[in-house]
Amino acid sequence: MENSAALLVIVDSANVVGSVPDGWWRDRRGAAERLRDRLAGQGLPGRTDPAEPVEIVLVVEGAARGVESVPGVRVESAPGSGDDHMVGLVAGAGGRPVLVVTADRELRRRVTALGATVAGPRTVRP
Repeated sequence: MENSAALLVIVDSANVVGSVPDGWWRDRRGAAERLRDRLAGQGLPGRTDPAEPVEIVLVVEGAARGVESVPGVRVESAPGSGDDHMVGLVAGAGGRPVLVVTADRELRRRVTALGATVAGPRTVRP
C-alpha cells in the first residue's frame, strides 16, 4: 500500500543480486526471492524508527519476472527494461523522497537527474 509520506525505496534487484558472486545466475528468480525475503524481514538497514515509514519496491526483470509481493515489499516485474521501469517509478513519485539502490552508473545518473538519492547494493546486502 502506497504511503505518500513514506520514503520510497526502489531496489534494483538484478544489480543488487549480481553484486555478490554467490551462484545467483543459476537461479535468478530464487535469488530475487531471497532478496525480497531479506528486505521483508529486515527492512532498510539503519531505518528502524516507525515514525519514519519506508515503502520498499523491488524491481525485477528477465528470468526473475513473476516474483510475488510479500508484506513489507512490493515487487514489480518490469515489462521491458528494469532501468526504464525504475526511472518511471521515480518520475511518478509525486515529489516524495526516493532512494534508489543500485550500482548501475547510468541508472544512478538518470534517477538523480529526477531528484532521487542513490545508494549502493551494500545498503541492503550483508
